[in-house]
Amino acid sequence: MLKSIRALGWRAALRRLGPGLITGAADDDPSGIATYSQAGAQFGFSMLWTVVFTLPLMAAIQMVSARIGHVTGVGLTTNIKRTFPRPVLLAIVGMLVLANTLNLAADIAAMAEALRLLVGGSAHVYAVTFGLLCLVLQVFLSYAAYIRWLKWLTLALLSYVAVVFTLHIDWWQVARQLVWPDLPGSKESLLTIVAVFGTTISPYLFFWQAAQEMEDVNAGPGQPHTPQQVRRHLRRIKWDTAVGMTFSNLVAFFIILSAAATLHVAGVRDIQTSAQAAEALRPLAGDLTFLLFSLGIIGTGLLAVPVLAGSAAYAVAEAAGWQGSLSLRLDQGEGRGFYGVVAVATLGGVALCFTPIDPVKALFASAVLNGVIAVPIMVVMMLLASRPAVMGEHVLSRRLRWLGWLATAAMGGTIVAMLATL
Repeated sequence: MLKSIRALGWRAALRRLGPGLITGAADDDPSGIATYSQAGAQFGFSMLWTVVFTLPLMAAIQMVSARIGHVTGVGLTTNIKRTFPRPVLLAIVGMLVLANTLNLAADIAAMAEALRLLVGGSAHVYAVTFGLLCLVLQVFLSYAAYIRWLKWLTLALLSYVAVVFTLHIDWWQVARQLVWPDLPGSKESLLTIVAVFGTTISPYLFFWQAAQEMEDVNAGPGQPHTPQQVRRHLRRIKWDTAVGMTFSNLVAFFIILSAAATLHVAGVRDIQTSAQAAEALRPLAGDLTFLLFSLGIIGTGLLAVPVLAGSAAYAVAEAAGWQGSLSLRLDQGEGRGFYGVVAVATLGGVALCFTPIDPVKALFASAVLNGVIAVPIMVVMMLLASRPAVMGEHVLSRRLRWLGWLATAAMGGTIVAMLATL
């Protein structure tokens, strides 16, 4: 990767960051923040290994999805539709939409509650406002402007890095727990590992990054045809994805670390939402830590909600044979089905905030469901990316194929272990 940076130059390399960076940042959404906070609060530093372990696996599987989108010029759903039986397609799209809607509800509720903690007022009003804001931006901003806006929102995640530097950390203890974690062999620890894995390696990220690579191909002067051009773009994908996933897991590491150093040490072991984590930090770490944590929840939510709704829209539109792109203009009658799915998913998430559904149960169900449906989707992706009929001469390298199947096996193993404990 360092050779790629030197070849491009630092400024050119940074300009090439896009789908991978946004995808990685969107992984640290408010529901993910709650999961990581709970892991740190309940088990302390002993859960830090999970985000280190998942980094190469997450990067590998995201590279697979990005390569499929770029090489084929269409999204994951279209490739699945062309290659697998229709029941496989419908099952994957249906599970994705269900998981995304639950995740949207948890994220919007967390953003609304974080804003209420900061300024007072009604969380329900804020939930509607955030939902409508995300919907309007997706529908009416041009694709180029929208992606630039999302890139800037990734900076919100730096607040979690800043939080750690407001705390006193025993770094020797952190290093020891990374190398040899003291994990209790309980059902609760296993469920937490499954939730962290399901939050970190999430299906909506596969569909979003493949779709964004497709968008970049279609927005350019034309899809590259020579093998040299394709290889150059695949090197860019490798750099973009590696940076995005490293950024994502580094932030997750700092969230677990901050919760472990404050909440776990103080005996606060049960964190049910990201907003509750922010509120619990205030008396332990001060107003600045509380402010940074709360602003991070809102910023990452504004980034994640469009990604969740957009990935569902890409999947449904491709399955139904509609036009599916953020470049479409609704005022010209384009993409009504695509933007209709965006609206239904976003407003459906808002509506769930007004129901008696327990947000904690919705959050847990979303994380576990993401973990469960990730496995068959990862299997399908690995099969697609290994087929010359789909990828031509750009099938997966041996190393990437090995890492991709290892990621799939790791996810499958955690799910089987979780089901065995239930």
